[in-house]
Amino acid sequence: MRKKIEEALNTIRPYLVADGGNVELIEITDDLIVRVELKGSCQSCSMSTMTMKAGIEETIKRAVPEIKAVEAVNPAVLK
Repeated sequence: MRKKIEEALNTIRPYLVADGGNVELIEITDDLIVRVELKGSCQSCSMSTMTMKAGIEETIKRAVPEIKAVEAVNPAVLK
C-alpha cells in the first residue's frame, strides 16, 4: 500500500516542485488515514488546502481506494 501511495504522489510531485514545494508521506494509520507533510512553498501557500483536497487526496484515493482520508501534519494547512 505504501508503494502505491508513493507512486501516486510521484505523479503530482513534479507540479508541486515546479512551484517550489513538495510532499512527503509521513504515515498510514491503522484506520487507513494517510498523513503527509507539505514541504517548501506548499507549507505556506494560500492554496495549500485546495492542493491537499483536489490534488493530493484525490490522487491517492484514485490509486488506493481503500484510503479513508488524507491529512496534512503541517499546522498552517490544518486551519
